[in-house]
Amino acid sequence: MRLNRLKPAAASKSARHRVGRGVGSGWGKTAGRGHKGQRARAGGYHKVGFEGGQMPLHRRLPKRGFASRTRDTYAEVRLSALERMKASEIDLTALKAEGAVPGRTLVAKVILSGKLSRSVTLKGVKATKGARAAIEAAGGKIEDAGAKIEEPAKQA
Repeated sequence: MRLNRLKPAAASKSARHRVGRGVGSGWGKTAGRGHKGQRARAGGYHKVGFEGGQMPLHRRLPKRGFASRTRDTYAEVRLSALERMKASEIDLTALKAEGAVPGRTLVAKVILSGKLSRSVTLKGVKATKGARAAIEAAGGKIEDAGAKIEEPAKQA
């Protein structure tokens, strides 16, 4: 094999079409643009997404907006709501029973809003830094908040 004899594979390179150069070229007269119409003429062309007058796809599809699909499964609980609760051990079921969070809630998080003067124990409920400090200052504690589930080790 000689470098000066290398060539592209047969039929892999084809000459470009020189359109509008006479009948003999095969691309004369209309130069492959068909007869009349907007696409046959120089200049103007339709906007992106235009489908010939048919309702475009982006207008046929429903709007989703910015509403979170998981907003019903997460809830924030204020410290003032914990103050009103009767139970001293608070978990997700206790929050649902007291009506502090909706029934569909899967994850609850305590936020720093209001005051807490009594001791409470949170189990399986998350808390912000400020809320955690306020709960501990009132003599309460937080157990396994947001504990991650251990996955079994993968075998190699």
